[in-house]
Amino acid sequence: MDCLWQRMRFLPVFGAVTGAVVAVAATPVILGAVGFTSTGIAAGTIAAKMMSAAAVANGGGVAAGSAVAVLQSVGAAGLSTTATAALGSAGAAAGGICAWR
Repeated sequence: MDCLWQRMRFLPVFGAVTGAVVAVAATPVILGAVGFTSTGIAAGTIAAKMMSAAAVANGGGVAAGSAVAVLQSVGAAGLSTTATAALGSAGAAAGGICAWR
C-alpha cells in the first residue's frame, strides 16, 4: 500500500509538468493551424475570418490590443518570456488539478 501511495503523491506533480510543457509547446502549433503564421494571416483560414469580422466591427481596421492583433503578434513573433511564464503556469495549474482528481 505504501508503494501505491508514494506513486499517487507524484501524480499532481507529473500532471503539472506535463500541463506546462503541453501548453507552451502547443500554442504556436495551434495558432499556425488556425492561420496566425509568421508571415501574416493565411488566406481562407479561421484567422482570416476573425480578422475580417474584427475589421467590419471596427470600421475597416483591426484595433490594437484586440484578440486578433494579439494572436497575430504571437503567431508572427512567438511568445514573450512573460507570456510563456503565464501560459506555463496556467498549464501547470490545469494539469495538476486534472491529475489530482
